[in-house]
Amino acid sequence: MAVLPICISGEPVLHRPAEPITEFDDNLRTLVNNMFETMDLAPGVGLAAPQVGVGKRLFIWSYEEQDEGPVRGIAINPTLWISPPSIEEVDEETESEGCLSFPGERFPLRRSDRIRLEAYDLDNTPFTLEATGWYARIFQHEYDHLSGLLYTDRLGHPFHRAAVKAGKKNGWGSPGQTWLPGVDTPEG
Repeated sequence: MAVLPICISGEPVLHRPAEPITEFDDNLRTLVNNMFETMDLAPGVGLAAPQVGVGKRLFIWSYEEQDEGPVRGIAINPTLWISPPSIEEVDEETESEGCLSFPGERFPLRRSDRIRLEAYDLDNTPFTLEATGWYARIFQHEYDHLSGLLYTDRLGHPFHRAAVKAGKKNGWGSPGQTWLPGVDTPEG
């Protein structure tokens, strides 16, 4: 297994829709194993293939639920059904999100509290999963990566402006910028 460099905002693969996966082979298994190693070392709770420079519809997650212990998974060619989010004002304390492709920064973002994920596993077997709370947030965040969106693209005022400033301050927004978990300490 190998740790992969994580693309930073501005890398083109992060800002365009990912392509469906058509080959369920050893190359895909290697990519998934490398993504788990990268995510764990980063550390993160999710990682999408575009974040490691691969424009394919795949994300992984690792989230410890209170009652069920660690939950790790792989979603290939997913579809996400999202319930309408609350229209209340975003809570900066409980709804702040971060992203390995916008490292070291956190901003509040309203997300839906419930999702339904339909996807395929590494054996090309379909599955369905429902999630709520932070678990649902992880799926929405990673699914956005497959649509060419970073969570900062969804921020409302004044947080969007703060994210733009943070990106400029860190020198992000152009191609070719990555960081390597375990080696680099991304600024932010």
